[in-house]
Amino acid sequence: MNTAEMTAKIAQGNGFIAALDQSGGSTPKALKGYGIEEDAYSGDEEMFGLIHAMRSRIITSPAFTGDKVIGAILFERTMDGKVDGKPTPQALIERGVVPFIKIDKGLEAEANGVQLMKPMPELDALLVRAKGLGVFGTKERSVVNLANPQGIAAIVAQQFEIGQQVLAHGMMPIIEPEVNIKSPERAQADAILRDEILKALDALPEGQQVMLKLSIPAQAGLFDALVDHPKVLRVVALSGGFSRPEACAELARNRGMIASFSRALLEDLRHGMSESEFDASLGGAIDEIHAASTAKTAVAA
Repeated sequence: MNTAEMTAKIAQGNGFIAALDQSGGSTPKALKGYGIEEDAYSGDEEMFGLIHAMRSRIITSPAFTGDKVIGAILFERTMDGKVDGKPTPQALIERGVVPFIKIDKGLEAEANGVQLMKPMPELDALLVRAKGLGVFGTKERSVVNLANPQGIAAIVAQQFEIGQQVLAHGMMPIIEPEVNIKSPERAQADAILRDEILKALDALPEGQQVMLKLSIPAQAGLFDALVDHPKVLRVVALSGGFSRPEACAELARNRGMIASFSRALLEDLRHGMSESEFDASLGGAIDEIHAASTAKTAVAA
């Protein structure tokens, strides 16, 4: 797939995006969920080797193809690694899956009810390397904990500033200002965030598009205006701590939003499974998430 073909697949593809980008502090938790305890490895190299083996197993599974998984978000070390002897982005492209790279370096301490992204001084070099490996786009996450208009405005401004840096490299940014689904002000935060994003989208130069990765809104249909905006290539949803059945039920109520799930995709996979058990479990999860992304539930007005 060339860039135009990848753009078309993401814009029109009948599927969802797999988030295979756990990094740093979240890797031990991901491995534990997979059935590998922390005493099974020592040091970062062994840890990252095990998580790469898990991701390789997922990517090479017969259940994981571009028919239902239209994209995959990678951790930087996964992007730099190999799957089946090929650079990971190339292995994905050959399966019909569009590769993205997680670029944020974690979160700042909370201020004004939000957590901004930490500085990324080496971002330009990472983008050059990723583009050279065939990566189509990026993902950058920050978090909204409270319905603070000043904080949410700051998050959106930072996200779109980084988005411009990504666009300048000829890549597609997935802008991800996550609303904490446990927030006591979740519904209000959703609405403020939507309005700030609409303002930022309207200010984008003509011809530019971004993607959005958002928490599933408390009010179904709240993000319809974002789904329909001409400067949005696609709106994807994170599972945000919901179990897979919960996340799929909520997602199915939101027109035009497709999944970009991580934990909800991987939650039933275990290191000790046979290949047939692993493929069946992954295939079942993919089918469930694909259905929630493509077959929507009617919502009463």
